[in-house]
Order: sequence, then structure tokens, then C-alpha cells
Amino acid sequence: MDVNNLMEKFDIVKNDMKELSESCLKLSGSKDSKELNGEVLLQSLLSVIDKVLSAGSLNGNKKVSTFLDVVEQALKFIGPFIKTPGTQRSTSHTELELLVHTGSAIPQGLKTLLSTHAKVDIKMKEAAGDPSSYPGFTTVSLLSYSNLENSTEGFYSGMKKNESQNFKINSKVVTVSVSNTDTKHLNEPVNITLHHLEQSNQTSHTCVFWDSSNEGGAWSDRGCRVAESNPKYTVCSCNHLSSFAVLMALYDIESPFELQLISWIGLSLSLICLFLCILTFSLIRSIKSPRTTIHLHLCISLFIATLVFLAGISQTQNKVGCAVVAGMLHFFYLASFCWMCLEGIQLFRMVILVFNTNFKTSYMMAGGYGVPAIIVAVTALVNRDGYGTKKYCWLNLDLIWSFYGPVCVIITVNVFFFLVTVWKLAQKFSSLNPDLDSLHKIKAFTITAVAQLCILGIMWIFGCFQFEKDTLAMSYLFTIFGSLQGVMLFVMHCLFSKPVREEYENILSQLRAPRKRTYSEFNYSSKANASRSTQDTGESHI
Repeated sequence: MDVNNLMEKFDIVKNDMKELSESCLKLSGSKDSKELNGEVLLQSLLSVIDKVLSAGSLNGNKKVSTFLDVVEQALKFIGPFIKTPGTQRSTSHTELELLVHTGSAIPQGLKTLLSTHAKVDIKMKEAAGDPSSYPGFTTVSLLSYSNLENSTEGFYSGMKKNESQNFKINSKVVTVSVSNTDTKHLNEPVNITLHHLEQSNQTSHTCVFWDSSNEGGAWSDRGCRVAESNPKYTVCSCNHLSSFAVLMALYDIESPFELQLISWIGLSLSLICLFLCILTFSLIRSIKSPRTTIHLHLCISLFIATLVFLAGISQTQNKVGCAVVAGMLHFFYLASFCWMCLEGIQLFRMVILVFNTNFKTSYMMAGGYGVPAIIVAVTALVNRDGYGTKKYCWLNLDLIWSFYGPVCVIITVNVFFFLVTVWKLAQKFSSLNPDLDSLHKIKAFTITAVAQLCILGIMWIFGCFQFEKDTLAMSYLFTIFGSLQGVMLFVMHCLFSKPVREEYENILSQLRAPRKRTYSEFNYSSKANASRSTQDTGESHI
């Protein structure tokens, strides 16, 4: 049967369903009711639902409203013709439990209906309705849909939200139907337990129902409240019956003007400082070593990442361009952590190994740029749509651990190497004939490396808290540490380094009086340069 024809028939049946339901109530007390086979009717209904859901034809809120209204009324119609105590059915796209009570007395007590993804607790007197019009039977049904959440995603006009808040359906959609013809306002609320599709303790959840009267159909929280919620499930208490789900609230990073100002000023200063670091480590020959090579590429990675961030983080108009920006940020920020990890390994080798402590350049390039390239390539193949969000050109929440996962591993490895390095340094200091000059240099190197790890690591620790509500303080800390990374690296590796300061003083003195240089100054400068050229960073003298 063609699905479009089914939907057209659903539209026709919707108008007549109330009359059919009333006819059902009359038939239930007559002899003709035996002629209707409830099991056959129920099987036909579930078969039609499966065809509609498998075809994915519910591509609009009006069609969803028609579909849910017809299903709810059909369950009211079929329920009285099912033999007591009820039935359970499961198909490829639905899961149903239906309870039936017959008798002249109105049923009492609490009944529980279960499915894989939901549970309903309802008092039978609420399901029966008004005692004056009690027809002699009571039915309660719980119908769970396997993939209806995809068709109902995005219809949130019935929800009140702020600008930084977004919603996402985090449960299966279920329909709860009873024989009571007036379920718009129950005397006692019904509890619906909905299991989460994504388990997280960093988001808040909202109980909602499908309101067909709201602009053709939309989710609304009117008449429903959260009775209990944890990472696994949410219990909704509602004073009416319909089709229900749970929404997960996501919060974007708030960006007040002060944060933007801090970010722009700090990142601009960082670019200048990183550029000075790149010039220092690439042009001054007297300080060149494997360690300064690592610093050079660390600064290059951060410089490009900062430049791309400033130029493209908010350019979300072009989805392809935004994805490219997000991919570049993912790559260069990971590269900066990989180069930082190489420095920890290099310090470890300097302390543990006596000879041949230097990395080959090809190995360093493979570790510093090859590893992040592989991670980004695999991530893009797995989920290329994960690069770019509605507000920023960065990784969305589904892919965020493709960045934080490797960062956590790198920080753990670095901490391990630093601990071993400090332990070995302490042993060498207490040995009989320590090389104090070299050991003091490595000690200073280790201190700056640990400080560098803290600067880069703390920034992204604060970044972990950017996906919750009311994290403005964390946003300020994240912005301050992130925008001033380049300044801090310049201070640590250049201004706090005595050889680099001497080179800066020498360059400044040449710029001030390039033609008035005396023989004695030249002689002194030559001796100083010769003395420095014979010194190493201590990496090959241990």
C-alpha cells in the first residue's frame, strides 16, 4: 500500500474517529461487539504504523499531528474489543502494552505499563473517567515508537527558551491512551518514565507533549513537570494524556561584549608574541637545539590556530568554509599539544640517556604533525558533519571528545615523563660527582615545561565547562587563559631565558648605534658569541 495514500486515509479517518469511538462504546455493550475481532484490528493498526514510519513520510508537523491523533483515537476504538486482561505486541517500529478491565464497578488502584524505553504509572479511576458515564470497561495503552523522534525534531515553538539555549529530543516518543474520553485535565497526574537516548549529567531535561493545536503541531511543556531526573531517565508528571518525550537542553557559550573585547585584545597580543618567538627560535643560531626546535613548531602551531580563530571562528554562513576552519583549529591545537608532549619526552631522554639524546627531525615532524593529521582525518571520515555548529566553526558536542580524548592522553603521558624526570634529577643531584651546570639547566627546562603544560592544559579544562548553563565565570577564565597563551610562552621561553635576553640586548645595542661600534665592543661581543657558541643547552654533556 502506498504510504501517501495511507496518510490521506489517516486525514479522512481523523475527522470520523470521534464518531467511530462513540460507536465503539455502544457496540461494547451490544451483541454485535462479538463480531469485531480486536486482535485483528490491532495488528492492522500496527502494520499501518510500521509502513508509515519505515517510509519516513512524516516530514512536517501537520502530518505528525494527524498521525498521532489518529493513532490515539484508534487505540481508544480498538481497546474495548481486546480480551481481558489485555495484550502486548512488538513490531519492527512499535512496542505496545494494552490493559483491559471489564465489569460494572469502576476499577481502583495503580497500574504500571512497561516498554523497553518507557514506563507509565496511572490510577485506574483516572483511566475510567466520569462514573456517571462509565461504559462498563476501562482500557489503558502505552505505545512506544522506534524512530518517531527524528520526524518530530525541531518543532519547539511551544517552548520558552533563551537565545543561548537549544533543545534536542533525548527519549523515544510514546503515546498514552485511555478509554476516558476527557483527558485534557486529569484530577490526579500520570507519571511517565522515559529512558534517555544520550546519558549525560551535564544537561537539564524537560518533559513535553505533542500539542497539535500549536501552529500545526509542536512540543510543549504545558501541564507537565519533571518529577525526577538522572543521567539514565526522567520521570514526567503530567495532568493530561497525549504523546510524550523528553527534551535535552543544550547551552551555547554566552559571549558578552567584555568577553569579546578580552578575546580580541589578548589574541592580538598573543599573535605578536608568538611571531617574536618564531623569529627568535628560527633566526638566532646561538640558541638552536632540539628543544628550541620543539618550541619553534609549538609556536607555529599556536600562531596559525590563533590566526584562524580570529579570522574564521564566527564565519558560519558558508558550511563548507566553516567546516574547514573547524578542521584547521582541530589540527593545529592538537599539534601544539603533540609538540608539547615531545618536549616532555626530550627532557626525559636528556636525563635518562647519556649519549644520542637528540631526536631526529623526521621523527619529531611525524609526532608533531603526523599524529594530529591522522586524528583529524579519522574524525572527518567518521562524521564530517561534526565540524561546525550553528554559532561557531568548532567541533559539535558529538565530536568534542575527538579533541579532548587525545589531549587527556597527551597530558597524562607528559605528567608521567615529568615525574620520572624529576625523580631521576633528584638522584643525579645526590650522586657523588654530579654535573651541576647541566643538571641545573635541565631543572630549569623542566620547570618551564611543567609551567607550559599547566598554561595549555588549564585553558582546556575550563573549556570543558562551556556546555552548561550559568558558566560565565568559566567563560572568562577560558577566554583569559586562551587569549594570553602566546604572551605567556614568550615570557617563559624568551624573557626568562638568559641566553635569549643577551641576544636581545645585543640586537638592541646594534640597532641603537650601528655605526659607532668601537673595537672593544666588537671584541667583547665576539668573545661573548664565541663563548655562547661553545656552550650547549646541556643536552649532550650529561
